[in-house]
Amino acid sequence: MATLVSTTLDAIPQIRTALRATFAGGVTRPIQWRQNQLYQLARMAHDERDAICDALQKDLGKPKTEVLAAEVGVVIKRALKSAEKLPQWAKPEHPEVPARQKLWKPTLYKAPKGTVLIISPWNYPMILSFQPLIGAIAAGCTAVLKPSELVPTFSQLLADIVPKYLDPNAFRVVNGYVPETTKLLDLQWDHIFYTGNGKVARIIASAAAKHLTPMTLELGGKSPVIIDSTCDIDLAAKRILWGKCNNAGQASLIHCQDLFKCRTGLIGVSFWQICVSPDYVLVQREKQDELVKAFEKHYNAFFPEGALDSPMFGSIVSDLHHKRLTSLLTRTKGEVVLHGRVDPARRRMEPTIVKDVADGDSLLEEELFGPILPIVPVDSLKHAIDFVNARSHPLVLYAFSENESVKQQLVKETQSGNIVFNDTFQQLAVDDLPFGGVGESGYGSQVMKYTYEAFSYLRSSIDMPKEAEPELAKRYLPRSEEAVKALTASVHLPIPRSSL
Repeated sequence: MATLVSTTLDAIPQIRTALRATFAGGVTRPIQWRQNQLYQLARMAHDERDAICDALQKDLGKPKTEVLAAEVGVVIKRALKSAEKLPQWAKPEHPEVPARQKLWKPTLYKAPKGTVLIISPWNYPMILSFQPLIGAIAAGCTAVLKPSELVPTFSQLLADIVPKYLDPNAFRVVNGYVPETTKLLDLQWDHIFYTGNGKVARIIASAAAKHLTPMTLELGGKSPVIIDSTCDIDLAAKRILWGKCNNAGQASLIHCQDLFKCRTGLIGVSFWQICVSPDYVLVQREKQDELVKAFEKHYNAFFPEGALDSPMFGSIVSDLHHKRLTSLLTRTKGEVVLHGRVDPARRRMEPTIVKDVADGDSLLEEELFGPILPIVPVDSLKHAIDFVNARSHPLVLYAFSENESVKQQLVKETQSGNIVFNDTFQQLAVDDLPFGGVGESGYGSQVMKYTYEAFSYLRSSIDMPKEAEPELAKRYLPRSEEAVKALTASVHLPIPRSSL
């Protein structure tokens, strides 16, 4: 891997100060300027696509097609679409108000929050760096982007190419490890957008709380799959396996082996965070063997020669992570029914299916973050729902069913950031749906307009004309009995009786 050149510690506060000056000077205010920066971001993704693919091949062994489809192309499309939609998003709104208040010109302005910090992960480093940045640019913010040190080739590439395309007075890349991240967190920001693990999120949130800094946290969790007996088992297996094989099962996965030094002291952190990769499957007991056979069928179709040497299947991010995955497999009490080959020297691991996994098994302890898929047999839909609800709320709940009443039951009786029926992963392709968590899986939303809204706030306004003075007369002292009656009228509003 390439050597990452860290930003000097002394430079980090200076960068923040310079970005604040740019924001205060109104450079980012014009809509046309923001659109131009979004066009430049799209142009960078297009023109530098070969360098980006090469960097992610070196860092992660990512197939070029996957990078172009899931990262480069998405950044280009969403940057261009955001530029197109921006005038509509940024247009002041005039809410519906009572007739007597219309003269006051009630207005909602969409105001940028200011200078923001974006901390992005390694697994999909391009889209998860630039998707938040697209929103920050659109909102009119200045921003520091801190990419992951675990993809040094890519992160160094960003430091080289971002200033060539985006205004360096408004957008900067800060690279580094623990000291650099700590220095960033010591500073005050107007918003922090963090994709990562709940443990580290607590550290970052504590640092942000000292400055009352708002945050967006994308934290993931174990994403379950519930398979109902009414679904097409063969098709479900195909779609689940496809979702699990994305990025070698490390889909939207964040990994870090760091010591973050905060004011509370040194905190050792070694974590992985999964977002949307299917983590475990709940299926009715009598359907388990049918599901296993379907997984075997589609694995052989996806990888006729196996996935170990396939250029279409990525590598595990680190030796430590690879050892952790093999350790989980040695400790499971389930039955390994599709045992992928392993090559520790190259950090390779083929997809592995484990059936008859029970509560308390090693594979259910925490997020898996790799190409291992446990199958948990259940006796009923209620059993599956209770199993999911006994754990932290996931970022996404997948369910395969053709029964509409079952779908509605899952919507009503479970909690997750997203709920997806009859597919995996594909929800990320819908530009007009917000993506975010609930509870332990995070808070706040992103994608297109929702990312724009994360980096802006609603600034309420009225403009009281002289002509409103007769209406306002009753507020002044001394008040007549008629004025008091008018001011307290709401106290006497009729309240409907409950129908329960």
